Amino acid sequence: MMDPQLNPLLLSIAVVAMFALVWGGVRTWRGGDRQKGVLMVICALVLLGNLLIWSL
Repeated sequence: MMDPQLNPLLLSIAVVAMFALVWGGVRTWRGGDRQKGVLMVICALVLLGNLLIWSL
C-alpha cells in the first residue's frame, strides 16, 4: 500500500505522464511512425487503468 502523504504527488505525476504519452503518441502517429504512436497510446491507457485502481 502506498504512503498516504505521497499518494497525491504520485497520482499527479502519473496523470501528467499519461497526457504526455497521449500527446506524444498522436504526434508520432501523425509523423509517420504509426507503430510507436499506437504503443504510446496503449501505454497511456494502461496507465489510466492503474490510476483508476490506485485512486479507489
